[in-house]
Amino acid sequence: MTGAAGSIGVGRAARAAGDGYTLCLGSWSTHVVNGAVFTLQYNVLNDFEPVSLLAAQPQLIIAKKAVPAKDLTELIAWLRANPDKASHGTSGAGSPAHVAGVYFQRETGTRFQFVPYRGVNLAVQDLLAGQIDMMIDLASNSLPQVRAGTVKAYAVTDKNRLAAAPDIPTVDEAGLPGFYTSVWHAIFVPKGTSMLVVSKLNSAVAVALADAAVRQRFADLGMQPFPREQQTPEAL
Repeated sequence: MTGAAGSIGVGRAARAAGDGYTLCLGSWSTHVVNGAVFTLQYNVLNDFEPVSLLAAQPQLIIAKKAVPAKDLTELIAWLRANPDKASHGTSGAGSPAHVAGVYFQRETGTRFQFVPYRGVNLAVQDLLAGQIDMMIDLASNSLPQVRAGTVKAYAVTDKNRLAAAPDIPTVDEAGLPGFYTSVWHAIFVPKGTSMLVVSKLNSAVAVALADAAVRQRFADLGMQPFPREQQTPEAL
């Protein structure tokens, strides 16, 4: 169940019976940002039982091929030299790309225009077509384009390089130290679900996240599973 930045599906989960058969795949977007930017019909803190953190994924600073900057330092210099002329695609106010873009402007002293889209895929399409200049996008969205050579990748917003894209430098290496952004993903169930059910679901998550094929698929997407000690309802 998708739509309205995830709030339709999360709202349905909030109203569902706490029998363990309705799960909410939540994230930083649905359970932090939406509570700040929308008037919701549920409480993101009080209407759910936490089950487990799943994985986090950093973002990539990317640009269309025609942008002249060869590295992140040059990109920042180019943006400073052309205030308000460049465009940055987002999937709407409060989306990871938007929040990261605002953070980037603050940390670098740059100014550019935000262009909101109905979804991140539409923004990526316009980036490929040269209609917008840059994005700070989730690695899982951007990596296929980076691998295809259709966009420029300047840095990953993490302390460590991605196993799936080891050639992309970290922000520390690229000249913007400490510019860390990532989006976590987690599973919740409706409030009132018994702790026995929560425990069974948590155990199932732990088994899945320990599976080598699952971990490899996450790595391919630029996602980093949380360590076992953080895969608990208490940690979430």
